[in-house]
Amino acid sequence: MSESSPRATPSSLADYAPWPAVRPHTEQEFARLLTLLEACGFRGGSLALGHGRDAVSRETAAAFAGAWRRDGGQLVTVDWPEDAASWLRQARRLTLPEPDAWVVAAAPVGWIQMSRRLRHSTDWDPRRTFGFASTGDSRLVTAAGPDVLEGMRGVTADGGVWTIRRGWVVESGGE
Repeated sequence: MSESSPRATPSSLADYAPWPAVRPHTEQEFARLLTLLEACGFRGGSLALGHGRDAVSRETAAAFAGAWRRDGGQLVTVDWPEDAASWLRQARRLTLPEPDAWVVAAAPVGWIQMSRRLRHSTDWDPRRTFGFASTGDSRLVTAAGPDVLEGMRGVTADGGVWTIRRGWVVESGGE
């Protein structure tokens, strides 16, 4: 990582490889994420939905966007590539609408890079960010760096809930 960019180097990401492929969301995962957002007071509010450009992330984001809008919520959607020069344009688009919360559907490596850019270059708050199962990998937390993802929450494929605390992904039955 250079001092002028929060970009993680390919060699630093390789330390945590092999990275799992993003998997299609499950019905339990999807339902639990909507319930978690409601329990945290965000249901029906404004969200920024960020996702990778792989087919699975796009499909998950499209399904989520449809459900969120059906319930009257406002949504802005931003996608990003797995590899880019800086991700700054996408980070600004994700934070510019000043949403109530963020939802992420992405492969681990792309989310590492985007979260680092968000944390170092915007007023993004991981405590108001929620992810699908693919973003709840403990290697992702370590590779992103200290405090980048602290407080982010999400759901597991079987409908459990995870929270990032002190550099760990802590799973629980719910909030």
